[in-house]
Amino acid sequence: MRYRVLISQDEDGVFVVECPSLPGCVSQGNNRREALDNIQDAISGYLESLKKHKEPVPPSIEEEIIEVVV
Repeated sequence: MRYRVLISQDEDGVFVVECPSLPGCVSQGNNRREALDNIQDAISGYLESLKKHKEPVPPSIEEEIIEVVV
């Protein structure tokens, strides 16, 4: 499954990453790679919890990348 995540860097240099499709699913890391690894674990746990509690699982996203030459 694919979910969009948003990455930002706070004033202390920590990378904060959240998944808008999964309310409250937020993680962080000392660098981008660590933050992305951590949110992947957080998303996995979030989805497992939804399934365990028989809650609906938000659909995976489908995206295409379009290159525009101007």
